[in-house]
This record gives sequence, C-alpha cells and structure tokens, in this order.
Amino acid sequence: MSEPFAVVADPTRRRVLDLLRTRPRTVTELVDALGVSQPTVSKHLRVLREAGVVTVRAEAQRRRYELRPEPLAAIDDWLAPYRWMWADRLDTLGRHLDTMEDDPDA
Repeated sequence: MSEPFAVVADPTRRRVLDLLRTRPRTVTELVDALGVSQPTVSKHLRVLREAGVVTVRAEAQRRRYELRPEPLAAIDDWLAPYRWMWADRLDTLGRHLDTMEDDPDA
C-alpha cells in the first residue's frame, strides 16, 4: 500500500487530518478534540509528519501542526475515475427529490 493510503487507513489519523483541515493546531488542542492520550496523538502526528502530510512549526514551547494536502493528491487521483458513479447516483436522487411533494407530515 502506498504511503498516502496507509496514512489515511487509520481512523484516528483521519480525524487528525479533519481537524487540521480547518486550521493549524497544537498537540494539546488535538488531544482535547480527539479525547485520546498525548502519546497516542504524538504517535499519529509522527506518522503524518514522516509521510509529509503535516508540517510542524515551533512557537516558544508549543509545536503547531499544519496540514500539507499535496501528498494526499495521489488519493484524489485514484478516486477520480470513480466519481462518475457518485455523480450519476446524486443526479438520480435529485430527480427523485424533485418529484416528491413538500409535505412536512409525510
């Protein structure tokens, strides 16, 4: 399995990426948001850093972690041929919803 896929295979790392998508965060912020121990967060951050998916910047005694989305482009490239399936299904759902009556009691 290539590195970007291995990185996102773990649910905790996906949650870390979701949090970093909105803004850079410290380890303490990630620990609080994830509800897991500091060593667990640090372990996952090390994996993400070694894969090049996050960068770390020292600010006094704190370290801020920031998402680097470029390495995840391989996942996006792999998913591209499958998007037509979702587009077709969403179009079908949209057409179905358009034919339904707006009845809040239904």
